[in-house]
Amino acid sequence: MRLSAASLPLFRKVLGNLRHIVQKGINDAQARGYAPQVLMQARLAPDMLPFSRQVTVACDVVKIWGHRMQDLEPPKYPNDETTLEELQTRIDQTLVWLATLPSTVLDEAEDRDITMPAGHGQTRTLRSDDYLQHWALPNLFFHITTAYAILRHNGVPLNKHDYLYGPGS
Repeated sequence: MRLSAASLPLFRKVLGNLRHIVQKGINDAQARGYAPQVLMQARLAPDMLPFSRQVTVACDVVKIWGHRMQDLEPPKYPNDETTLEELQTRIDQTLVWLATLPSTVLDEAEDRDITMPAGHGQTRTLRSDDYLQHWALPNLFFHITTAYAILRHNGVPLNKHDYLYGPGS
């Protein structure tokens, strides 16, 4: 399968589902009468990133992957969102950016080696398809699943259909 076909539709779908999950958090805060900011800093464990960062990192994973696939240095993002609505804007901006990725460039990069930081001053090199399958997708799903779990843990009425199918579930 071509890299563009293996990545772009899936990235669009799961980011759309993440947006839906954030919306359910907004709706729950309104329905139960609590400040939505509570969810922004919620986490499952003290040493985990809060909900807001789970969402921003999920967006960053997609952008970092896309930049590296184009042999570009990934930009740094400010991560200054303070509301659930701003998180939705971040997701929307990522989806708009994703639509600008030329599938031909991605497909031409199928045999490229991608070198990325691996911590402690080291790097790791993966073939582009391995980079998608063994770095980008697992990271994306980890952060979206964790965001879902944080909201669910805080009583937001989410279910498997919200995670898998998004709006209309």
